[in-house]
Amino acid sequence: MNKKLWVVGIGPGGLNQMTIRAKETIERCDVIAGYTVYCGLVRPFFHDKEYIETPMMGEEKRVFLALEKANEGHEVALICSGDAGVYGMSGLSIAAAKDFPEVEVEVIPGVTAALSGGALLGAPLIHDFCLISLSDRLTPMEKIEKRLRLAAEADMVIVLYNPESKGRSGYLAHAADVLLETLPANRVCGITRNIGREGEAKEVLTLSELKCASADMFCTVFIGNSSTKRFEDYMVTGRGYKSEG
Repeated sequence: MNKKLWVVGIGPGGLNQMTIRAKETIERCDVIAGYTVYCGLVRPFFHDKEYIETPMMGEEKRVFLALEKANEGHEVALICSGDAGVYGMSGLSIAAAKDFPEVEVEVIPGVTAALSGGALLGAPLIHDFCLISLSDRLTPMEKIEKRLRLAAEADMVIVLYNPESKGRSGYLAHAADVLLETLPANRVCGITRNIGREGEAKEVLTLSELKCASADMFCTVFIGNSSTKRFEDYMVTGRGYKSEG
């Protein structure tokens, strides 16, 4: 009896954008657990599996149900969009597994939105960068604001996850205001939407324009550093090569 929980990053969700290892891991499992939207993304490719689905903000219940099912003797794939260790479920799963000593947990990496979105925009992440989530559901806004200010002062390329949702409107505009305390209004920025899914799109704009832009949970936002330049619909961050001058 193989009691195993695989925590799998599925990338943007399409089969052609999963890693081979992620696909093979899901194929070997008889149960798939995940957020309702993510289960919907993979069900057309793995229709013969048993599914455990929970809605947004049901992460702890989702992990418990997945571990409980694995403890019964199943191999379970707990799926996460992007990478399981970047705002994903791997940390919660490993911590919760202490109550299921017979269940082995293994994390399978995936392609996080900073990488897949960065590829759409060209090369915004060639130099040092950081990821910041604008969701204050688990992190106080004061701490998010501090991280934005310090990243701007450090001249980091900044990638924003979870920019806005139905219950968090105006968060992207607020983040832009915080960044404008340090950064120039013409700083090159980008937005990617629905990466790897229907409606995929990208937009390159300035930081001042970003303040008025619309975004949702399926968007990833990129703020360039002082060496980031716009080449038509692409962002390219310099590394310091002489030919870049």
